[in-house]
Amino acid sequence: MTGKPLRLICVGKLKTPFWKDAAAHYIKRIKFQRPLQCVEVRDGDASLAPPQRIALEGRKILELLPSQEIALALDEQGQPVTSRQLAHLLQKLDNEAQGRVCFVVGGAYGLDNAVRERAARLISLSPMTLPHELARVLLLEQIYRAECILRNSPYHH
Repeated sequence: MTGKPLRLICVGKLKTPFWKDAAAHYIKRIKFQRPLQCVEVRDGDASLAPPQRIALEGRKILELLPSQEIALALDEQGQPVTSRQLAHLLQKLDNEAQGRVCFVVGGAYGLDNAVRERAARLISLSPMTLPHELARVLLLEQIYRAECILRNSPYHH
């Protein structure tokens, strides 16, 4: 292992078996490259209106996000990044940043503005809207791919 520890804060549990399996697959691969901690935040109460649900989830996320962590939040309004750009961003943060990088994945209705404002950077995985379970798996795959890029592994070609 050579990279600094990473953390993911994700709203909701992976419920669908194939998403669970895919996430576990990439988590296992990433952990050969660097320490990784995944923290799940409970979904907001489904009886709440979306704005209240997002606010509740946002408060839970912020409670888990220490000030020294560098939050990279996935958001539809975020800047699109290529796999190589993500790799270089992680390398830059490993070299320059004092805190641990923490990726944040919101729930079905997205992220609260307070979480967006706390983030060091907003990242978009795609201009398309993705189910949050798929977004988590896609993020994990891209983190693994970024690690492979930095190590000149043949996975990324």
